[in-house]
Amino acid sequence: MSSLDTQNLSLTEHHDRYDAIDPASTLAGSASGKVIFITGGSRGIGQATAVAFAEAGAKAVYVTARSEAELEKTRDLVRQANPNTQCAYSTCDVTSAARVKAAVSDCVEEFGGIDVADANAGYLDHWTKIGESDPESWWRTWEVSVRGVYHVIRFSLPHLIESAKRRAAEGSSGGHLILLSSIGAQALVPTASDYQTSKHAINRLCEFVNVDHGQDGIKCFAVHPGGVATGLGRNMPEERHVYLTDSPELAASFIVWLASGKADWATGRYLSANWDVEELTALKDEILRDDLLVNRLRTRA
Repeated sequence: MSSLDTQNLSLTEHHDRYDAIDPASTLAGSASGKVIFITGGSRGIGQATAVAFAEAGAKAVYVTARSEAELEKTRDLVRQANPNTQCAYSTCDVTSAARVKAAVSDCVEEFGGIDVADANAGYLDHWTKIGESDPESWWRTWEVSVRGVYHVIRFSLPHLIESAKRRAAEGSSGGHLILLSSIGAQALVPTASDYQTSKHAINRLCEFVNVDHGQDGIKCFAVHPGGVATGLGRNMPEERHVYLTDSPELAASFIVWLASGKADWATGRYLSANWDVEELTALKDEILRDDLLVNRLRTRA
């Protein structure tokens, strides 16, 4: 048994959207009245997430990325999925605090607030041993994956806290923060030092958001989106492409499920989009009792 096997839940695995997380059926209306802010929303998982929230009845979706042409495609797909969902976008490099702050402000000015923030932007160069790595490329992974995620957290939090308080008063759930992690966060694969350490940091950052702002009503999750054959995913060594078997709609639908409030009990934890959500929910008491799905140093009793 590998160390990774001991850090995964033995649940039924899914590779595409299924009934329990389908935004167009089971979760239809779950995003009604909500404003969704998504970075990295021009293609792949981010684009699929924008469409999924539209299917779930979101009031508005605001997407950012570096390519305006690709963002226009996302806007068109959102409109096709639900003509009643408004969509706006802005070009944004998440490594720039000023650009992320401006995008968040633009979203709030346009749509009146933010109920869900999805830090989806990522970066992955070709894997190589530390001693043979390019310092600029290695650190770029951290700049996008950690600094970029921090920027989204930092500037969306005041609006998410407001959403959480407002919706709690209404008897519903708001203030959801989704951080794109990876199963690689729990792995130790040779040549993957930049990517896997950055994702491990994301899991811990999620825990800190919960410690600092759980009392403010924030529900934060670090999400493994599955193995998706995005441009980023295909930068892994070719022998690992065999794991890229999941649709972007799986992660997108799982994120809509998280934002529906059905998993608020699991805030501050690492969750995999591959896990069957009904089986996951059945483990709620055990997960909370034993404080599972968080990063801890194991020592002798």
